Parts: sequence; C-alpha cells; structure tokens
Amino acid sequence: MAVKRVLIIDDEQSIQAVASLSLKMEANWQVLTASSGAEGINIAAAEQPDVILLDVMMPIMNGIDTFKQLQRSDRTQHIPIILLTAKAQATEQQQFYDLGVSGVITKPFNSLTLASQIASLLNWSL
Repeated sequence: MAVKRVLIIDDEQSIQAVASLSLKMEANWQVLTASSGAEGINIAAAEQPDVILLDVMMPIMNGIDTFKQLQRSDRTQHIPIILLTAKAQATEQQQFYDLGVSGVITKPFNSLTLASQIASLLNWSL
C-alpha cells in the first residue's frame, strides 16, 4: 500500500506542526504544508496529495473560497477535502457538507487520533 500524502493548509504554524507530527507518528503519512489558500492551491495542483486538510478561518482567502477554487480546477477537483474548523455547530457543519467537503474535523482536534479520524472519513485503512 502506498504511503498517503496529506496537504495541510492552515495559516497557524502551530496547527501545521502538531498535525504534521500527529500524521507522521500515527500513520507514517507524508505531509505537505501551506500557510495560505493561494499557496495551498498551487501545492495541491503540483503535488496531487491524497487528501487536503483545510482551515476554514484564514486571512485574505478563507477556507471556503479556497475549497471552491480547488473544486473548479480539473487538476484538484478530485482531491478529497476535510475542513478544520472551530465552528462546532451542527448547522454550520451541515452547510460545509452541503458544499461537498469530504468531512469536517473540529478544532481543537485530538492529535493522537487525527489520522484515524481522517481514515474513518475517507474509508481508508491505517
């Protein structure tokens, strides 16, 4: 089985670091990071990750706008996207699912089970 590649798009360096370490330790996945929506779109197109973890609240281009741009591109529209958000309200999460995201993980997330959460949302085995 090929090693999964995950792109984390989040403007907070601490979230990138914790999530990266978590995914490497729990599942031995390769991790790419981007600090903005624009950077993430470029990396996704070039690197073709297996999944994108996308922060909703980012400056300049927020996660929803980033998601929509990724969905419009033939190079990235097939990549599953899981939103990272502090918005835990069921109605807000349903709005995200209505957009077509593959999943929603609320912040703060459990770093010990992040890979398991992703695998569960995407029906992957660890």
